[in-house]
Amino acid sequence: MNFNPLYNPYASRRNTVFAKNGMVATSQPLAAQAGLDMIKKGGNAIDAAIATAACLTVVEPTSNGIGGDAFAIVWTKGELHGLNASGPSPKSISIEAVKAKGYEAIPKYGMIPVTIPGAPAAWAALSERFGKLPLTEVLKPAIDYAENGFPINPTLSQLWKNAFNRYEQEKVRGEEVFEEWYKIFAPQGRAPRAGEVWKSPDHAKTLQSIAETNAESFYRGHLADQMDAFSQKYGGFLRKEDLVNFAPEWVKPISVNYRGYDVWEIPPNGQGIIALLALNLLKGFDFTARDTVDTYHTQLEAMKLAFGDGLHYITQQDKMNVIVEDLLSETYAKQRRELIGDEAQAPFAGEPPRGGTVYLATADGEGNMVSFIQSNYMSFGSLAVVPGTGIALQNRGNNFSLDPNHVNRLEPGKRSFNTIIPGFLTKAGQAVGPFGVMGGFMQPQGHVQVLMNMIDFHLNPQAAIDAPRWQWTGGKTIELETGVPEHIALVLAEKGHDIRWSLGSGTFGRSQIIIRNEEGVLAGGTESRTDGTIAAW
Repeated sequence: MNFNPLYNPYASRRNTVFAKNGMVATSQPLAAQAGLDMIKKGGNAIDAAIATAACLTVVEPTSNGIGGDAFAIVWTKGELHGLNASGPSPKSISIEAVKAKGYEAIPKYGMIPVTIPGAPAAWAALSERFGKLPLTEVLKPAIDYAENGFPINPTLSQLWKNAFNRYEQEKVRGEEVFEEWYKIFAPQGRAPRAGEVWKSPDHAKTLQSIAETNAESFYRGHLADQMDAFSQKYGGFLRKEDLVNFAPEWVKPISVNYRGYDVWEIPPNGQGIIALLALNLLKGFDFTARDTVDTYHTQLEAMKLAFGDGLHYITQQDKMNVIVEDLLSETYAKQRRELIGDEAQAPFAGEPPRGGTVYLATADGEGNMVSFIQSNYMSFGSLAVVPGTGIALQNRGNNFSLDPNHVNRLEPGKRSFNTIIPGFLTKAGQAVGPFGVMGGFMQPQGHVQVLMNMIDFHLNPQAAIDAPRWQWTGGKTIELETGVPEHIALVLAEKGHDIRWSLGSGTFGRSQIIIRNEEGVLAGGTESRTDGTIAAW
């Protein structure tokens, strides 16, 4: 039987999934099932999150990998815990050192933009503090899929093909530092196609080592040695010393109250504060319906003001020029809210009073819930893959500025502005549930839209995800999905917005939501714009 797995002429409808004993929502069915299997084996939502995350490095390598970063928000025993496992820049790097190599800006690919990988440390830290099962058990599904292979899903095949074609256009092929990437991720000289089986035995060996040593081999053992040698060979700055000295940081999530719900994000260096800034502005307006010009216009203007502040102020928190509490204060929100008028404006920063990502959500029958996100930043990251390991190193350092006056300037041992953000919702001190929208700078925009869809417009989790989205892309330019009513787009254009229609949904983020009601019933929504699924028990 011949068919095109990417061609579907009919609108797809999904229903909210309900369960009571456990739930995992993510962008890849095999990873979701791997997580749920941990709960069925006696593990908890934390074990499920780790299993799913590790599995995603194999079954969705276009968006994340062992060499990437991770953030998590964990609800357990009535408390929220935040984990920042984003790696800083190497100790030997500097603006002067990069410029001495002939660069006027940090490149996208190669060893220069590589920062310390944080994901394996996140798995180990979460397992040690909250897990019930040994890491050797939790990482088994990921190891199995890497060793024995799995069939490529439709959306994954398209993302892989898009990335491969982009690298070919940018003439990456032929450089020695990228040979391992082509060997592992394009073994037939092209991206794998939907339905084809892909495997990475080197990836499996690395995951096995991480599992057996609780990630010690990655940061202090033979894997660290291999990363060091590879970096030195190709002019990078990453050294074993950087890996040895790295540890993820347990942090207190930050929040704003939006119409009775507390919305939680990880504090900077992540961009989650941008979503909170926007919601802080939007709670001062009354919204009567979702699909109106006023709703879209007000959301867009609030989002641009939030990005104006975020892009200007966010970096590693102790190096910011303002404090989080001042940015999220009611006084500042009122001041910025008054700038929203009837005409579109370009984003700009205010002066507060001084005082290719994967996302997953898990929940178990005991009340534990996890919001988890990890990424290599741009698709496969730096395209620098350490030979014999399957470790694709991230290119998060590309977000640094070489302008010495910029708040996010490159410095040794510094965490860059980071796009990946997990979200969590509580009400009256009780967990409502984890939510997230992966996809670069779309993420805070997606957080605002899916939350307002549920809170303001009373949509169920699946409908909140399926609703057509918008995204601000710079200046006054707004991209709209084709499901946005045309009459709204026309009036938005009259207000000064530069409206662009998007024929695909690849840039509008991929969302997952799990919420729990007072009876303990879980309700989940998963992204219809990708191969998303919910595994439930």
